[in-house]
Amino acid sequence: MARITGIGGVFIKARGGAKELAEWYRDCLGLELADFGGAVLKWPEDKAGDGGLTVWAAADQNGTWFDPSTSGFMINYRVDDMDGMVAQLTAAGIPILKGPDAHENGRFAWIMDPEGNKVELWEPAPWDEKNKG
Repeated sequence: MARITGIGGVFIKARGGAKELAEWYRDCLGLELADFGGAVLKWPEDKAGDGGLTVWAAADQNGTWFDPSTSGFMINYRVDDMDGMVAQLTAAGIPILKGPDAHENGRFAWIMDPEGNKVELWEPAPWDEKNKG
C-alpha cells in the first residue's frame, strides 16, 4: 500500500490579503519568505536533536483544543527559542493565549494570527537516543 511520508506543504487561504498575512508571519514569527511569497522550511536547518518530525492528529469535533479559534485547523510551528519568541511576540503586542507550558516532548505556547487562526508554538525537548522514534 502506498502511504503518506510527510507534510509537503501548508497552505492557508487568507480571509484578507495573502501578502499581509504572509508578512505578519514573517514579522512576528520570523518566517523567512522566499521570492514567491511563501516559505520553504528545511528539516536539516532545524537544530533540535530529534532529527525533525511532524505530528499529525485529528481533533474531536466537540473538543476545545482549537478554541478560541473557529477554524477547522491549527498549525503547530517548531521554534528554536521559546523564551525569545514569547518576548518578541509580547513586544509586538501579540497576546499569548497560554503558555509556555512544559510537557515531556517540549514547551508549548499558543497565540492567534490576525485572521483568527490559533497557532501552536513548540520548542522540542532536548532529545537523546532513547527518545527518538
